[in-house]
Amino acid sequence: MNTAMATHHKFIAHLERLVREKNRGALATLRRGLGKPPGTAREMDRYVLPYLPQDRDLRSTKVDKQENAYYLVGALFAYWHQGKEDLVKGAPANLGDSLRWLVDHEASENGNREDIEKRVEKRLVALLNCHRDDLSDHLRHTIGLLKSKEIPVDWTQLLYDVQNWQHESREVQRNWARKFWRGNARETGPEENQSQNEEDKEEE
Repeated sequence: MNTAMATHHKFIAHLERLVREKNRGALATLRRGLGKPPGTAREMDRYVLPYLPQDRDLRSTKVDKQENAYYLVGALFAYWHQGKEDLVKGAPANLGDSLRWLVDHEASENGNREDIEKRVEKRLVALLNCHRDDLSDHLRHTIGLLKSKEIPVDWTQLLYDVQNWQHESREVQRNWARKFWRGNARETGPEENQSQNEEDKEEE
């Protein structure tokens, strides 16, 4: 685990401890950041600032992005866990994977996979195309959707992804899309998979 991910993991472990200790006051305080620009709900400071990297260059333009990511994910974490007594283990790889789990869950309930997938895909595409300035609103709606069906989230990975949202490679967006659509491939029948394999061979 690299230094950045280790620091992210430490912050998420701190948030998880609040859930285990049933510190509802602290979680309620973190939720006050929902719907506000990250870092503007100053009552969140005591639960966020001590867990930021201590060796960061405060003169760097990256500092605000880093702090904003911690505030945003802290608020989203508290939102998802609102009303829940226990932590959930075994989260999907990233948020795209969580949305694939959502499709599978809803399809198992009512069987209308195609309509469900189109609806969730529309949400994912809007999220992938959004600018950093609009990311908090899109994530709040997406996390609310996952919360309603108790679909888990890898919070450490989400923290990393939020920090790297505007990277020119768009690695985060690509990875979310891959996980969502590769999950769909697992749902195709053997005939479809065989047809796809034959097409791949023809292209080689």
